[in-house]
Formats: sequence, structure tokens, C-alpha cells
Amino acid sequence: MQNKSLTLDEAKHISEVITTALPYIQKYKDKLIVVKYGGNAMTDPVLESSFARDIVLLKTVGIHPVVVHGGGPQVDDLLGKLNQESDRIDGMRVTDKATMEVVEMVLGGSVNKSIVNLINKHGGKAIGLTGKDANLITAAKLVMNDKNGNPIDLGFVGEVANINTDVINMLIHSDFIPVIAPLGVDEAGETYNINADLVASRVAEFLNAERLLLLTNIKGVLDKQGNVLTTLSPIDVDNLISDGTISGGMIPKIAGALDAVKAGLRSATIVDGRVPHACLLEIFTDEGVGTQILRQS
Repeated sequence: MQNKSLTLDEAKHISEVITTALPYIQKYKDKLIVVKYGGNAMTDPVLESSFARDIVLLKTVGIHPVVVHGGGPQVDDLLGKLNQESDRIDGMRVTDKATMEVVEMVLGGSVNKSIVNLINKHGGKAIGLTGKDANLITAAKLVMNDKNGNPIDLGFVGEVANINTDVINMLIHSDFIPVIAPLGVDEAGETYNINADLVASRVAEFLNAERLLLLTNIKGVLDKQGNVLTTLSPIDVDNLISDGTISGGMIPKIAGALDAVKAGLRSATIVDGRVPHACLLEIFTDEGVGTQILRQS
């Protein structure tokens, strides 16, 4: 039953919002969109709820979302309670055996189940996975060098060697929403912690996704004056990394987006996850809330 009638201005605004979304719904219907979920959007109850509703709405209108999640703050919290130290190098967590056990417990357990439960609570049909399930993510040890070219041992930190797309496609076509924790396993059965942004980019690449959205805690890629760079080409990104504009924890995020675009995706977008319903704004409007990296500028 109606509680009140809309004013003329309210009715016009709501109808404009709804009709504006129509061409985008038609554009992305039956297409696959990979969303990396992390940052503030995972720790603020209002943003958690808006994210889950976004994902369910996408599925409801015929778009196929695949969620890859992080969980760094939750891992940090448990490590702190256990009095275990954890260093980071260029945004990558140094992961020894003890840290890996905590990472697996948090990412593959509490965080993954919480996201699945939230999406299901809003009417979706989410299924939680780690890269270890059905060999979803085959990993290899990540090899990094410092500025002098000397190797850096990050421990059990991996990179994606292969994605078993059959598992994801089976779930999608059965009307489920895959929610993937960024853990992988190598051919010897060793488990690796993999940066969630890089996993999301590789999932998008292997599935030939239409869009890749990487939720973050900032407005997007910023120039040296703090202004948002709304559109970048791969060459622009390389230059920004070289001159130090892009650094620290933004490196794996931007590297994931860049790799996805170079592998064939039309675009990858770093989205301000602090904005409620950021995913819907990015997909169903021209403006969006972040930085889009295009295959061609």
C-alpha cells in the first residue's frame, strides 16, 4: 500500500533515473562483468548493503556479475590479535607459512561466507569459492625484483597461471553468482595468497568479460595535484608509474587493470567504492565514479 504520493518533481527525477538505465541494461544484457570487492565497501554496513543490492540487481536484469573479493583489513585484524607481524612491499603482503594459514582462514572462510550471505540476504543466489575449489585458480610463485634488479622473496605470494573457466561458466548459466576468494594452488598442491585485483583482472581476461570494475578507497587515479584522471590509456599508465605518480598499494590495482586491457578487454575501471551503489553508477550512467583505462585513448 502507498504511504504517500510523489510530487511532480520527485516523479520526474525517479522516472529519468529509471529510463536512463534502459540503454545500458540492453547493452550489457547477457554480458559478464567482473567486480573486485574490497576496501571501505567491505567494512561499512551501508556500503556492504548497497554493494550486495547492486550485484543482485545486475543479475536480475540479465547481466552476469562475478565477484572477486579482497580482505586485507580483516587479515590485518586477525594477525594483530595473534601478535603476528606482516610487512608489505609495493602493496603485496609478505606471506610466510603462519601468515598464509591466517590468510586462508580469513579470505576462504569468514570473509567469503559473509559476502555470500549478504548477497543471498538481498535475494541473490551466491556461491562461495576459493581458487582451490576444482582447481579454479592455478597459481605460480610470484617473482619480484627490487629497483636494483635483486629478487624479493614474498613467501607464499602467487600469481595466476590459469583460470578454470568451466567452473565459473557452469555457475553463471545455473543462475548463480560466483564469489571468489583470491587463493590459488600450484601443481604441487601448495597454497598461495594472490592479490585480489590481479585475480579479478585475470578472471576477466580468461572469461572475456565485458567490463572489469576494481573497487578502491580513493576517488580513482590521481595526478600530482590530487585531481582525478577520469580516462587513461595504457601509455598514460606506464608514464604515471615511471614518474612515481602511481605508487605503493595502487600499483597492483592499476597493474591488474592494465593487464586486463592489454589482454583484450575494452576497458577496466578503478571505482570509488566509498560511494553508495558505485557499481550501478559506473555501469548505468555516462559519468561513473573513478578512472577508466581504455584499450585506446
